[in-house]
Amino acid sequence: MQSSNPVFSRNDAFNGKGGTTYADFNEPAYGAPSTHTGSGTGRMTIDSVVQKTGITLGIVVLAAAATWVLTGDIFDQTTGLVDSDVTSRLYALSIVGALGGFALSMVNSFKKVVSPALVIAYAAFQGVAVGAFSKVMEANFGDGLVVGAVLGTVAAVAGTLTAYKVFDIQVGSKFRKWVIGMMFGFVAVTLLDVVLGFFNAEMGFNGFGPLGLLMSVVGLAIGVLMLILDFDFVERGISAGLPERESWRAAFGLTVTIVWIYIEILRILAILRGND
Repeated sequence: MQSSNPVFSRNDAFNGKGGTTYADFNEPAYGAPSTHTGSGTGRMTIDSVVQKTGITLGIVVLAAAATWVLTGDIFDQTTGLVDSDVTSRLYALSIVGALGGFALSMVNSFKKVVSPALVIAYAAFQGVAVGAFSKVMEANFGDGLVVGAVLGTVAAVAGTLTAYKVFDIQVGSKFRKWVIGMMFGFVAVTLLDVVLGFFNAEMGFNGFGPLGLLMSVVGLAIGVLMLILDFDFVERGISAGLPERESWRAAFGLTVTIVWIYIEILRILAILRGND
């Protein structure tokens, strides 16, 4: 089985391959030195995953808040309108943060042994991107937008987790393939629209019109489905007895999905408010 989240797909125990057990992560293979030494010798648990996810999301929030505060007032003191220069700087920061976060997400996804420092660095870059983008959205579409998106994200995560546990959702191969396919298709379409934008030929998938709203609704639905797969693979990792250090990998994967959901909800609220 392969996870929709590349963070988990790099680890066989998250995918239920080969009957990997806790001992396999502590005994050297064929006389080779173990890659797990020193800290993190206990087993990964729900508590350790929640703790590491809380730390990672906390860094995202702190970096976002710092970006919001340190970039100053976005409104021109003379006209009371949104300052285009400040907006340009915020967009630049969001791009830098997003690119830095993307680069680190690739490194974290393909590292065989998870690095807590790189996970934290990813969260910091992602926080800068989220903070800058959120500030621009709130300035352009009105107060309360970010609070609404945060509450919506909490509700989406809590609701998905509740449905996953109460209805005992089973993740089958067809379900997994469809979600993976939709995720890659969504990313491909949005990236294509970005490229077309450089030639003033964008189709509006990333815009704030009806097509942008449709894409964000689809993106939100995909994010929720990805979250279900993430919960499933975390459970598999715990059942396999992964070392406690792997909680950082789980936290990273969940953070990627939760930030995805937040951005889509923020866009949906902005578009709906803009059409009022």
